[in-house]
Amino acid sequence: MSPHEGRPAGTGSTAQAVAEAAAGALNAGLATGRVGSRQAAAALAAALAHSPGISSRAGTLARELAGAAAGRTVAAPARGDDRFADPAWSEHPFYRRLGQAYLAAGQAITDAVEHADVDWRTKEQARLAASIAVTALAPTNALPGNPAALRLAFDTGGVSLLRGARNLLGDLRAGRRIPRQADTRPFRLGENIGTTPGAVVFRNEVVEIIQYSPATPRVRAVPLLIVWSLINRFYILDLAPGRSFIEHAVGQGIEVFVTSWRNPGTEQAAWDADTYAAALIEAIDAITEITGSEQVGTMGLCAGGQLLAALLAYLAARGDSRVAYACFGVSQLDMSVPSIAGLATAQPLPGLARVAARSAGVLDGRDLAAAFSWLRPGELVWNYWVSNYLMGQDPPAHEILAWNADTTRLPGAVARQLLAMAEHNLLAAPGGMTLLGTPLDLSKTAVPAYVVGAETDHLVPWRAAYQTTRLLGGEATFVLSGGGHIQHLVNPPGNPKARYRTGPRPSGEPGDWLAATTAHQGTWWGHWAQWVHARGGDEREAPATPGSRKYPPLGPAPGEYVRQP
Repeated sequence: MSPHEGRPAGTGSTAQAVAEAAAGALNAGLATGRVGSRQAAAALAAALAHSPGISSRAGTLARELAGAAAGRTVAAPARGDDRFADPAWSEHPFYRRLGQAYLAAGQAITDAVEHADVDWRTKEQARLAASIAVTALAPTNALPGNPAALRLAFDTGGVSLLRGARNLLGDLRAGRRIPRQADTRPFRLGENIGTTPGAVVFRNEVVEIIQYSPATPRVRAVPLLIVWSLINRFYILDLAPGRSFIEHAVGQGIEVFVTSWRNPGTEQAAWDADTYAAALIEAIDAITEITGSEQVGTMGLCAGGQLLAALLAYLAARGDSRVAYACFGVSQLDMSVPSIAGLATAQPLPGLARVAARSAGVLDGRDLAAAFSWLRPGELVWNYWVSNYLMGQDPPAHEILAWNADTTRLPGAVARQLLAMAEHNLLAAPGGMTLLGTPLDLSKTAVPAYVVGAETDHLVPWRAAYQTTRLLGGEATFVLSGGGHIQHLVNPPGNPKARYRTGPRPSGEPGDWLAATTAHQGTWWGHWAQWVHARGGDEREAPATPGSRKYPPLGPAPGEYVRQP
């Protein structure tokens, strides 16, 4: 996507995830002077040139800089910005002036971009470019401009600097594109993360299907197939006991199957959307045989939502009614809605990503992870630069950060396809694309849909997720969860900060829907389970063992593909 809130979301949409990777390359390039800096600089220059009152803003900035040089307070850090928390920034004359000048200049650039009279794509590019430029220029990123790091170096006799140098060299040796964000050593897949009992009951060269053991004596007759993103590993859905969406679902009497995609190498570079869709059709065949159900429920999360939507349109065109319902979590199908993903339509980014995919055969997961991080550079890059290298601290041990560091690759063929989908909004246009030789029209998908957006999602704004309800042909329910792209997925009961909104059947504009909603405390998971129960058929006795005679268990969950390097 990221991550729990404030973390990279290595889980973006299929099309959008590649777009985000391209956008990240732009940002990384601006920071390092390489890829895309000219394009970013052009967008920023255009925004500044079309910002009303730019002359008066420049005059105001000049006066504020003069005030900062005189030692006056002219700007304050944003709420939650702890870069200037050290007392030196308010007490030491030099640091006080330096900090005030930086904050004033950064605010002036940000305000000018926000007020620019330009199209939304140029504005989004300019925002990213401004964010990179402003955060990169922070004095706290360098040792002389970071009084806390200097003090720690003095107090430890230079040991903190030695540790920082060790961390830097370690990242360079490991080929990391950004500072390490997590200590992954305490987490062992199948032991303390990804531990819900289950078994692999289907495997082909593309995907493993995991069937989870029932936690109730009876289950709904219609099983659920969760289609996870093509990017990152699926076990974010089964993070840890008490924080697992899968654990919660089976505890509600839902028979759960989940996709675990193979991590492709250069020999799989030709895999495309047809490859993945065909694998899903085989999986549905297996699930209906294993359960004896004529139908399956489906749930597409993040990038899996695009693949699921395309498959639903394909099945509808073929008259295949085996899907009983469809759920979508923070997935963007309509790429015309302003979002970070929309930057894919700005040249030359798609060309750069295509060249990378074509030359290497696959898009490297480390590049994708770095791309997501550059979308929020202050929090996800420079924060770790300071703590790891200047302060000599080790990154925290956190399950979601460890999951985010467990990167995967994307085949070059599907990457190029999905970039085209994002550039031309093909999935939203009837007949805009084909799957397995069949033209797709999402409006022909008549299955009921449950769509979730997240209030603070920086990858798929909730209004973009809302648009999914207007593209699909069946009755739709929209739920707005609190939190962000990953936080809404790791959202177990019992969190006092959890909240969600429900409202009328979505039909008008997102703002109209929002105005008519009701706020609820707690997680949307319970509301979702009730919705699924109402469409999941009668109850039946839970299966005593996984698989069937035709599809015997191939090994315990979380399977083999999830462990592939």
